[in-house]
This record gives sequence, structure tokens and C-alpha cells, in this order.
Amino acid sequence: MKQPLRKDLEPVAASFIVKELVESHFDPNWHFHPHYQLFLVEEGTGTRFIGDSIKPFGPGDLVFLGPNLPHLWRSDQAYFSKQPGLITKGIVIYFADDFLGNDFFKKQEMNLLRQLLNHARQGLEWTGPTHSYAETALRNLATQAVGFERILNLLTLLNRLSQATDYRFLTSSGYTNTVKPSETDRMQLVHDYVLDHFPDEISLDTVSDLAGMTPPAFCRYFKARANKTFSEFVSEVRIGHACKLLMAGKLNITQISFESGFRTLSNFNRQFKFITGQTPSSYVRTYRDL
Repeated sequence: MKQPLRKDLEPVAASFIVKELVESHFDPNWHFHPHYQLFLVEEGTGTRFIGDSIKPFGPGDLVFLGPNLPHLWRSDQAYFSKQPGLITKGIVIYFADDFLGNDFFKKQEMNLLRQLLNHARQGLEWTGPTHSYAETALRNLATQAVGFERILNLLTLLNRLSQATDYRFLTSSGYTNTVKPSETDRMQLVHDYVLDHFPDEISLDTVSDLAGMTPPAFCRYFKARANKTFSEFVSEVRIGHACKLLMAGKLNITQISFESGFRTLSNFNRQFKFITGQTPSSYVRTYRDL
């Protein structure tokens, strides 16, 4: 049986949780929980799903998620094959909105922090100096900070993030989580099927049958819960994979388009520009200039 969509963390005596994750692959289940989550990928590659956002991830990927925002870091297939030398590592912090008491973040001095927490409900990522600072701060929290110093260090990190301007929202402004815990298996089956078969032709009839619905009913169901059509979801998964291949630099654009599930180069170029706002070649130049 698959794990439930909604996860509740095991209770601990500390005010918040810091974990160093070392696994063959990240948790493959699409899930949400009632805690804030700050997560840094230290090692591993794959596709990151947060709300209605689909992006490739790699070492250095840093995001902050608000409560009940569905998410999944789906490791590349090679990590599930247990190839020698492949491993995933990350640092994650979980905390509840009342981890310092019911009224702490309602105080006047907490205005910026309260705004940060509200923004996190759409998901946030940082670039530039803030990203570098946060990486160092997270490693310190995971390996050095103890006792009251842990709380001071977390608040200092959150304060720095609240003042930063080099951030991006991850989900669309109108995104809300409408998925119910009882629908876990159905949505998980759809995600798994697309992630396993996106290089091939994907039949709407097959996916609808997996979900136990007629094609029209499935299309309505999926759009209501993913904030996008099923075909848009498939295209974003394929383009996310193409982005990783472009960054790897081992294949030309024509090869990448077919490896990512597109049957014509023109359709690939059109979908890539629509989703990323760039052509494949300009995307590569932007990546190399980072």
C-alpha cells in the first residue's frame, strides 16, 4: 500500500526538526504535510514537483514550502537502479507555525517574517548571495548548532530570507491544494505512469483507465487538482527532462527532443519556448553564464 498523501511528522521534544538525508533516492511519493519545510539538495538530480510547478533539480536546489503545499523530488530513474556511486543527500528543516508559541509571529517586530511565511505558501526559491548564505546556514544548523543556539540560528536565517529580494515564487498565484488524502492512490498512479513513460506516446485512455475514470471525467478531475490540463502536465515533465539533458551537454537538440518524448523538433521547440520562455539554445547559454 502506498503512503498517504498527507504526512504527519513524528512528534519530537525539540521546537523544530533538522535532518540530514542520505538515501539511494528521495521520497518518490507526492505528498504534503502541515509543516513549513526548508530543503536543500546537496547531491542528486531529478524532477521537482511543487504545487503546479515542474522543474529539474540538482545539487544546490533550495526551496521553502508552506504548510500543505504538495511536493515531490522525483530522483532520476538511475537512482532507483542502485547504480554504484549514485546517492541522494539533502538537509531539511521542518517547523510548525506555532513552534515558538501561538502569538510569536503576530508581534509587530515579526512583520517581515510573517510576510515570508505567507509567501512560502506559494513556494519560494532563492538565487545569488542569499542562496549561498542559506546553504552555509543550513549546514551549520545540521552539524554544529545545539541547544538554544539552534533557535537563534534558525531565526537569523529566516530573518535574512525575509529581507532578501533575489527570490522567485514557485507556484502560480492562483494555485491552491484541492487534493484530498483519500485520493492519494489515484494521483500517485498518474504521476508514476507519466514519469515512467514520458519518453513514449502516452495514451489518455490508458491513464484514464488507471485512474478508474472515463477520459472526459479524468481531464476535468486532473485540471481541478493540478491547476493545469493533463497534456500540459505531460509537456512540462518532458521539458523538465529536456532541461536536464541540455545542462548535461552530451546530446544535441534534435536528440534531446526525441529522448524527451517529442516526435518532431518543431513541436519540441514550440513547447520549450512556451514553458521556459527561452529557446533551447538560449537556455543553454543562460545556464552556462550562471
